[in-house]
Amino acid sequence: MSRKDKPALSPRKQAYRELADRLAPERNGWIDRNAFYYEDHWRYLRFLVGEERSVLDLGCGTGRLLKALSPVRGVGVDLSDEMVRIARENYPGLTFHQGDIEDPNFMKTLKGPFDVIVLSDTIGFLEDCETTLAGLQTLCTRDTRIILSYYSKAWEPVLKLAEVLGLKIPQKEQNWLTAKDLEGLLNLADFDVVKKEWRQLIPKPLLGLGRLINCSLGVLPGVRRLCLRNYLVARSMNYAEQPGLSATVLIPCRNERGNIEAAVQRLPRFCDDLEILFVEGGSEDGTWREIERVIEAYPDLDIKAAQQDGSGKGDAVRKGFAQARGEALMILDADLTVPPEDIPKFYHALVSGKGEFINGTRLVYPMENQAMRTLNYIANHLFSLAFSWLLNQRFTDTLCGTKVLSKANYNKIAAGRDYFGDFDPFGDFDLIFGATKQNLKVVELPIRYADRTYGETQISRFRHGLLLVRMVVFAFRKLKTI
Repeated sequence: MSRKDKPALSPRKQAYRELADRLAPERNGWIDRNAFYYEDHWRYLRFLVGEERSVLDLGCGTGRLLKALSPVRGVGVDLSDEMVRIARENYPGLTFHQGDIEDPNFMKTLKGPFDVIVLSDTIGFLEDCETTLAGLQTLCTRDTRIILSYYSKAWEPVLKLAEVLGLKIPQKEQNWLTAKDLEGLLNLADFDVVKKEWRQLIPKPLLGLGRLINCSLGVLPGVRRLCLRNYLVARSMNYAEQPGLSATVLIPCRNERGNIEAAVQRLPRFCDDLEILFVEGGSEDGTWREIERVIEAYPDLDIKAAQQDGSGKGDAVRKGFAQARGEALMILDADLTVPPEDIPKFYHALVSGKGEFINGTRLVYPMENQAMRTLNYIANHLFSLAFSWLLNQRFTDTLCGTKVLSKANYNKIAAGRDYFGDFDPFGDFDLIFGATKQNLKVVELPIRYADRTYGETQISRFRHGLLLVRMVVFAFRKLKTI
């Protein structure tokens, strides 16, 4: 589309473009002068975006952010001709377009979809944020993530003063929107927020103390709301539903002979294509023989079994999910303290699009008297508060064994497992941390926790409690001190 074919810009946008064209030759110099601020910003965006992604950067400037994200396919758009000219010269391996992202005809010329669409300090310069966000739907799939990065409104006077003092690149007046404002606009545009974060309490190095302050004080509850940078990650609701998925119910089991047949009998046939997969972990009570008997006794059902090579529930889950054939992957603990009758609720929460990672919680409804010991109950609540803060997601129960996600999303978690490593003997945190890293929509589903009727718990309060403390420290290091 040639310049003469494009709709005329409003006086406000024309002023923005003229200023950007004039400042374009200085842009990279301003970035270098404030390298601490930009490197922290780009580092966190790399964490959010991930690797091997196609990225659309709206408001790309001279292209340095897009380059820093290392996309497999990178497309940048900016209103300024001069910004785009410099970006093209510096990064010929990326694609840059000059255009108005509020012009729907221009947006149709972009060849989507994209894995990630980034608007970094762009939302403040739009004239109609809701309509512009809604227009991004045509560039999305179910898996696309929209990342909005913007200045906190609380910093408005500080940033204006920085401009006056020549410490910040000059800008025209912008929209100063709060997180609530943006959540509302995204909701109106049929996007669902899956993650929020606050970063950079100190945007300067301060003789080497800036990063230490940001990674310690700057992440604390309450204090973090004072940070300069706000981030929102959202997904499209227009593509969220996944009707008719086949399912695999994975049942890890060790010394659970008395529960094997009950699990099969009580599990509803909630979808047309259901696989039941037992993964047995070196039982001493004849559990494996019972699984073989049950498979023979129910030839009309698709029941399979495997034996662990390693040990622990985490190993069982990884082995089972690797060979599961269902499109929806579901965990049901063999102790049946989570009623098998509740499994269809998890399935429907996934296929309806209400969530992409469905986590059971035992701590909402009252539970049977002996279902959880008092010390365990208190510890679970404390750890849930800690993990809710660490993950920026509400988790009332991190250790409920029932977790559900699509196989496609599990494969993404498995492919990105190197970031966290083989750290989790439970299996719960491997999935929770992975879902957070992949920006999946987490939904908690309350269940009524029942007493165990056969066998004994395989959880040691103190040994596994210490492991949970280690998980908190691990999560802090990998998710907060980025």
